[in-house]
Amino acid sequence: MARLAAGLAAGLAAVFFAAPLAALAVRAFADTWRAPALLPQAFGLRGFEAGFGSGATGDAFANSAAVGVIVTLLAVAIGWPAARVLGERRLRRPGLVFLVLAMPLLVPPYATGAGLAEWFIRLGLIDSLAGLVLAHLTAVLPYVVLILVAGFGATLSELEDMGRSLGLSPLRRLLWVTLPSVGPTLAAALVLGFLVSWSQYGSSLAVGGGTPMAPLVLLPFVRPDPQVAAALSLVYVLPALLALLVTSRAARSPL
Repeated sequence: MARLAAGLAAGLAAVFFAAPLAALAVRAFADTWRAPALLPQAFGLRGFEAGFGSGATGDAFANSAAVGVIVTLLAVAIGWPAARVLGERRLRRPGLVFLVLAMPLLVPPYATGAGLAEWFIRLGLIDSLAGLVLAHLTAVLPYVVLILVAGFGATLSELEDMGRSLGLSPLRRLLWVTLPSVGPTLAAALVLGFLVSWSQYGSSLAVGGGTPMAPLVLLPFVRPDPQVAAALSLVYVLPALLALLVTSRAARSPL
């Protein structure tokens, strides 16, 4: 009975997740859809043709993907040692550190980007991929650190001590002990870090207004042309689904 209930709950969750995507797909291909008709009167590719008619849209998606990957890797590289220290509670007041880490999340992204823009103008980083990477890193790093913290603790330290006592080198301890232990947590941090960067509208607008990014291209179509917005949204969600699929498989696969 419990297994049946769990299956039903999972099925309902899948339906609630897929229903909006199905409606989005229908809207993206609906060239003509007049109320009160339940289904469109005519299907076509006008939304994709209008949305991707210029090279700016392709550049925007490429820029968002590049920035997202770079920011996520940087966030993991920077956040790994910090998360390790916090996870093992080597600080006297870890709560204060958590509060400092979470502070960028309490401020609207556009406000953070506007503040950074003042400095980036002076540093020559405004409207550049480097500036976008730094601006997105401000929002992504707290999420990555807070997730990675869950992968570290006394149990991992004991396993690493056992590996050290067996004569494993630091590299082998990393590959054979640490990474397999924190694999699921690392996968979650990677996918969330990429998604946070991928969806950054406020900081992208404030810091890289002259650089095409996916959210900046998508949102202007939401009210004037819902079909184009739906077509762009279908493409917009694909990298997120791909990142989720890859990282979920990585979390289940042995390293």
